[in-house]
Amino acid sequence: MPELPDVAVYVEAIGKRVLGRELERVRLGSPFLLRTVEPRLEETFGQKVAGVRHVGKRIAIGVESGSWLVIHLMIAGRLHWKKPGVKLAGRNALAAFDFAEGTLTLTEAGSQRRASLAVVRDLAAVDPGGIEVFDCALEEFAGRLRRENHTVKRSLTDPRLFSGIGNAYSDEILHHARLSPIVLTQKLKDEEIERLLASTREVMRMWIERLRTEEFPEGVTAFREDMAVHGRYGKPCPACGAPVQRIRYAANECNYCARCQTGGKLLADRAMSRLLGEDRPRTLEELEV
Repeated sequence: MPELPDVAVYVEAIGKRVLGRELERVRLGSPFLLRTVEPRLEETFGQKVAGVRHVGKRIAIGVESGSWLVIHLMIAGRLHWKKPGVKLAGRNALAAFDFAEGTLTLTEAGSQRRASLAVVRDLAAVDPGGIEVFDCALEEFAGRLRRENHTVKRSLTDPRLFSGIGNAYSDEILHHARLSPIVLTQKLKDEEIERLLASTREVMRMWIERLRTEEFPEGVTAFREDMAVHGRYGKPCPACGAPVQRIRYAANECNYCARCQTGGKLLADRAMSRLLGEDRPRTLEELEV
């Protein structure tokens, strides 16, 4: 799922092209994409775009009447900038937002249709409530982390707590901060929380800058070759050279470096524990024997 760096670059690229421009119409390739009935989608036609912003992982395009078109890309949704009036072709083409200068298209790979479009008058209706990590004070960041006693990985990716952080970039943030993904938030020391906030901002800012190099973001993916640990199981950690480890859960996995983040301890998931039982290696040294 596109996270804050990808969404921020989408917002910048879309804003450059449509701010102050008239939205001529929206063509739907799938009747199931639109998840709201009031205000009507047609009420936004013929209106100038007054703002483009992100709400968590959602992209919101506001028109002069005060309504917002809110796009949630989910896992496989992607946006593209095409020539004016481009045809909506193929089963993956879900919507086209037409402007005189060009057309913003929404596609979704695969057979599942999870991406969505909503029209709202108040963005609070679609805001999960997570704080913006670039704007919050250290005390607010710490308060959100310690609100409940969960693993730091789970808390970072909770959209009710923090805006725009998902599975991929939480791995990168925790590796940068040298923190175990399973440490409980109420056990974090003040110094560790301060380090975590600094790492969150640095990692997000670094990736936003990297992704700005494209004219329009077409290569949006959760797996990038120059990531430190996410999606790099078995490959060497760029900081220490130890093989990157993983924990699998549900449809996701958590990647980490045991040497940099857990003092050499290998974290176990249920599948590995069931498979190997007492033979499961518990340290890097045991793994390498």
